[in-house]
Amino acid sequence: MEATRRLIVLRHAKSDWSDNLPDHERPLAPRGIRDAPNLGRWLGDNGYVPDHVVCSTARRTRETWALVSEALPMKPPVEYDEDLYGAGPEEFLEAARWIPGDVTTLALVGHEPGVSELTLHLAGHGEDTRLVQAKFPTGAAAVLVTADSWADLAAARLDAFFRPRD
Repeated sequence: MEATRRLIVLRHAKSDWSDNLPDHERPLAPRGIRDAPNLGRWLGDNGYVPDHVVCSTARRTRETWALVSEALPMKPPVEYDEDLYGAGPEEFLEAARWIPGDVTTLALVGHEPGVSELTLHLAGHGEDTRLVQAKFPTGAAAVLVTADSWADLAAARLDAFFRPRD
């Protein structure tokens, strides 16, 4: 596969469960606030800077992306999509289908189990995805490469997987 596009699948950083807030309104925990910029630095240091971002509307995903983007060398345009809150692979793929063809690196920011399901749906359950199969922790990101257009995205190869503890 000659990769022409890169998809970055991010899970929000660690969220705070201490207040009795609706799930959609939960903020980041102190650990999430600390970890999210590290993900941004890792993305920037490895040349994984997105051209465009689609992010769940949940507070913890919005806060995660804000902290990640602060650590990037440039801030890409971001759109917030309520369909990514609780999304499975089909909702993530539907969001990608609307991305213009000139976008070569797309980031999708969401939640479990959707982020791991999307990653495995595209990259399969081989040895290269064993870490994703084991656990897609908060504040993690999978970087996938594909030759598919965004409109026809059906398969990709896992190129890198970042976990905060790494």
